[in-house]
Amino acid sequence: MIGEEEMNSTGKTFLTDYLLHLADDALILGHRNSEWCGHGPILEQDIALTNISLDLIGQARSLYQYAANILNESHPARNVSEDTLAYLRDNREFKNCLLVEMPNGDWAHTILRQFFFSTYQFFLYEKLVGSVNDTIAAISAKAIKEVTYHLRWSGEWVIRLGDGTDESKERLLKAFDMLWPFTGELFHMVEYEIVAADLGIGADLNLLRSKWDEKLKIVFQEAGILSIIENKIKPGSNWMQSGGKIGKHSEHLGFILAELQFMQRAYPNSEW
Repeated sequence: MIGEEEMNSTGKTFLTDYLLHLADDALILGHRNSEWCGHGPILEQDIALTNISLDLIGQARSLYQYAANILNESHPARNVSEDTLAYLRDNREFKNCLLVEMPNGDWAHTILRQFFFSTYQFFLYEKLVGSVNDTIAAISAKAIKEVTYHLRWSGEWVIRLGDGTDESKERLLKAFDMLWPFTGELFHMVEYEIVAADLGIGADLNLLRSKWDEKLKIVFQEAGILSIIENKIKPGSNWMQSGGKIGKHSEHLGFILAELQFMQRAYPNSEW
C-alpha cells in the first residue's frame, strides 16, 4: 500500500482531491435521487431509487471519512470530519462531475442519468478494487456490489422505456439529447486523477471508456434506440461540457447545496 506517511504534502493533496471527487459524485447524485422519495411512479420503484440514494450516500461517507483522516493528520487544528466536508464547503470546492447535478426531470431523465453514471461507476470501482491503496480498494470492494445492482436496475429501465410505448421512447430520446453532452467529462481526466492513476491509487479512465461505450451500445440495442442515436455517440461527434471536477459548476449545484447544507449552516455544530 502507498500509505499517507510515504507521501509528501503535494501527494496528500492529490489523494484527498481524488477522494473528494469520488465522494462528491456519490453525494450529489444520492441527494438528487432522494428528491424522488415519495414521488416515484410506483411504490416498488420509489423504494428502489431511495435505496440507491442510500447506497451512494454511504459510499460518500466512507470516502469523506478517509479524506478527513488524511486532512486531520496534516492539519490537526482544522478538525475536519465527514460532516464538514459535506456541509461546510462552498460550491467551488466541490469536485463532482456536472452530470450528477443535473435536475431530475421526468422518470426517463432520472433513469438515463443513473444508467450513464452507474455504468461508469461499475467499471471504475472494478478497477479500484485493485488499487495499491488498501483503503480505497476496500471501499471499492463494498461499493461495486451495490453499483452492480444500480447498473442492472437502471439498464433494465432503459430497455423498458425504449421498448415500451411511443411516449416512453420519445421521453428517453429527449433525455439522451439533454444528458449526453455531460457524459464526456466522466472520462476527461484532471490533474488529481492523472496523479492517482500514475501512482496506482486511481484508475486510468482512458482504459475504461471502451467498456463503457460497449455496455451502452448493448443496452441501447436492446432498448431499440441504438439505430436512432448511433451517430450521436460516435467519439468526437458532440461537444462535451466539463469543469465540474475542478469546481466550475452549473447553477444547479448552488440550489442543491442550499437545501443540503441548510441545517448545518443555520445551526452550526448541530448533531443528531
